[in-house]
Amino acid sequence: MSRLVYQSRPSPNFGPRAPNTPIDILLIHYTGMESAKAALDRLCDPASQVSAHWLIEEDGTIWSLVDEQHRAWHAGQAYWAGETDINSRSIGIELVNPGHEFGYRPFPAAQMEALASLARDIIARHPIPPHRVLGHSDVAPDRKTDPGELFDWQWLARQGVGIWPQAPSSGVRSDPAEALRRIGYRVEGDIPSLAVITAFQRRFRPSRVDGDLDRETIAIAATVAKQICPE
Repeated sequence: MSRLVYQSRPSPNFGPRAPNTPIDILLIHYTGMESAKAALDRLCDPASQVSAHWLIEEDGTIWSLVDEQHRAWHAGQAYWAGETDINSRSIGIELVNPGHEFGYRPFPAAQMEALASLARDIIARHPIPPHRVLGHSDVAPDRKTDPGELFDWQWLARQGVGIWPQAPSSGVRSDPAEALRRIGYRVEGDIPSLAVITAFQRRFRPSRVDGDLDRETIAIAATVAKQICPE
């Protein structure tokens, strides 16, 4: 790994990846715990049965927990673009942050800089396209809110990690359910669920996360879908 200084604390919580499954998702989480120590202890506790490949503290310290060749246990019950075993095809990064339960706050510059550097190295090792750099709430919108609306996806995209929508046309017309399906969300039927709409807004319109399928949300969804799958 280039130019990154990191600590090692091996977690016993991992298993084999599903055979013949590419590593093509980078999944970003927040820890949602009151301290970095509490998060590290939990991710390395065999009784917890949870883990991630990496953890980044707010000061930028990077912890290696599970070797990337292994299947860490971070996504849980999840879905993206027709796939349900997200753990087998992803690398998981936990960012230390108290989360919505314990005093959610912005992610410091040192933490974001470390994330960008680590993510670029991961993407160089694995065939992860920009549109498959995701948040936990994207793949599990009914259960999760992380990394949340304070996470700066736009800045991260400028660092070469992930995507950010181009300015949507105010007059664009699109089927929002189909657009969200094309992006990767699970949408059953003709109307996206409140959880899916909210997850999409956390990811692509964090300035207003209200679950309302308004014109701006529909336009942004159409724009992102076209970026991912040009017609």
